[in-house]
Amino acid sequence: MSEQQQQARGHRAVVTDAGRPLPVGTPESGSVTILPTATALHEDAVRSAGGTLTALGDDTRGIVWLDAGDPDGLQQALTTAPGVTWVQLPFAGVDALAHLIAEHGDRVLFTSAKGAYAEPVAEHALALTLATLRVLQKRARTTTWSREPEGMSLYGRHVVLVGAGGIALEYLRLVAPFDVRVTVVRRSSEPVPGAERTVTTDQLDAVLPDADVVVVAAAMTSDTSGLLGAHQFAIMPDHARLVNIARGGLVDTDALVDALRSGAITAAGLDVTDPEPLPDGHPLWDEPGALITPHQADTPEMVAPLLAERVGNNVRAFLGGDGTGFVGVVDPVAGY
Repeated sequence: MSEQQQQARGHRAVVTDAGRPLPVGTPESGSVTILPTATALHEDAVRSAGGTLTALGDDTRGIVWLDAGDPDGLQQALTTAPGVTWVQLPFAGVDALAHLIAEHGDRVLFTSAKGAYAEPVAEHALALTLATLRVLQKRARTTTWSREPEGMSLYGRHVVLVGAGGIALEYLRLVAPFDVRVTVVRRSSEPVPGAERTVTTDQLDAVLPDADVVVVAAAMTSDTSGLLGAHQFAIMPDHARLVNIARGGLVDTDALVDALRSGAITAAGLDVTDPEPLPDGHPLWDEPGALITPHQADTPEMVAPLLAERVGNNVRAFLGGDGTGFVGVVDPVAGY
């Protein structure tokens, strides 16, 4: 088999909002501007979908914004081009741009990349789950052969999964062969396929006491900030593992450090932290129960083609002019 034949199939989006009504009126279609710096990949995505690219100005009706870390730049672009009716954002999490979405969301349709990166992020969540269960956070640090038996199997365990978006759905699919029992915690009580049960967020404390693994895959909003803190860690079993691949602010970092130090929980696998980047010398770096990766559940090489696919899909919907076909629509009220 050739090297090319052996290459992975590539990631696919996990779409959860297809067909839902838009939170604003149908965007007026027109020319699209890619900001702050266009790439050939995303230019091709726009053109292949039938779109026309233009410099930012009065003719701009759609913006593909590629820098989630520059909210001021996007604010300036919306001021410069008041005729914009649709903005495509580059990440699934839009918390850094929440104030702009709230300000302009009554006239501008915002779409995000939610679901686009679900496969690589869920894969990373599974890696952190297995690693913390098998105490790899300790094994990787040791310099001597340990004779102390440690570790747990994932098979048959109870996983509490916070969130029900694309990442959560893909994680559910990945852990299914382990015959786990999954409780999904979400804003809505609508059952999630693949989960043994689904409860609303106000029932989180009720399902934590028998959780073997708690996976955080929820959106970061004012309602979910600090969702897991000292009380939640105190009621979790002392063998429990926490995995966070969503946003660092969903977890109270000081409370997590205390929980790991005291043995309230055994381990935490974190791809996101608060603060982020996690400063040198922070107690989490020295905590034997912490396994930290630097927010790289999805690398640029994984993300770029997935975002280009999302851009192309939404450009086609934008040009269609009937308000259908958009994917990753952001609800300005919910904040994601």
